[in-house]
Amino acid sequence: MERKKTGLWEQVKKNKVVYLMLLPGLFFLVIFALYPIGWILKNMFFHYTSFGDYKFNGLANFGKLFQDEMFFNALKNTIIYAAGKLVLTIPISFVLAFILNTKLKGRMIFRTVFFMPTIISVSVMSMVFYLIFNPYNGTVNQILMATGLISKPINWFGSKFSMLTVLFVAVWGAVGNYMIYFLSGLQTIPADIYESAEIDGATGWKKLRYITIPMMAPISQMVIMLALTQAFKDYENIMVLTSGGPDNKTEVLYLYIYRLMFPMGDAGGNIVLQYGYGATVAFATAILVGVITIIYLRWSKSMNETY
Repeated sequence: MERKKTGLWEQVKKNKVVYLMLLPGLFFLVIFALYPIGWILKNMFFHYTSFGDYKFNGLANFGKLFQDEMFFNALKNTIIYAAGKLVLTIPISFVLAFILNTKLKGRMIFRTVFFMPTIISVSVMSMVFYLIFNPYNGTVNQILMATGLISKPINWFGSKFSMLTVLFVAVWGAVGNYMIYFLSGLQTIPADIYESAEIDGATGWKKLRYITIPMMAPISQMVIMLALTQAFKDYENIMVLTSGGPDNKTEVLYLYIYRLMFPMGDAGGNIVLQYGYGATVAFATAILVGVITIIYLRWSKSMNETY
């Protein structure tokens, strides 16, 4: 045992420059990742509010969670939002990447234009779209009324259209990012394969079906994985556009956690933070996302074995 300790210390001394370079990253990992996780795991068993109440209450927070209608409403909205974002974002991103991978004139300009939304702050982007979809003097309603498609303004943030509006903004901001991933995957497919397929009489659709899509499987799995986890974590654009309303129609899990953990106040201006219960909701959400991720990974692995 002593020899092992000595050998380890000698290795550290020999590579001290490497370890010193790793120290800043390790420091930030502990402060911004491990410590918050530990804080959550500890305080989800406590009654901890902004009034200074701090006492151990065992599994009471979990009991409250199973009776919390707001939590299950947020869960339902999160699943709808995530499913809608995935169904729209992935196909659109792939189609754009496929088109921009051809010898389209000005394709570099189009690539830049489609990628630009990904470098814009989510808050700024959402505020711009809030002005565009404003029911009273927003650009969308003005154009629709000017063309005669509608006779009166549509409330895009009302109960009927609020989820569609936040989904539109989310997809607009995400398409460019995943398009770049798909584009990089398309550019790794050797041109010789397409040439051989053409000699065998393969048409454009057959090349897409039997060459492009199968060879894009690894990239597609990674993109879907990233999009899936990100969709469940989205809340910034919803907070700016609708604040979870109306009537909690767009309240999602991460926004609900934010309300519990950070000061937003209620209609009367009162701020009562629930750190302990917020930690419990955060833990339950993390478990949910983890389970969904594991299911997807197992499914994608079985698809690899099939094909």
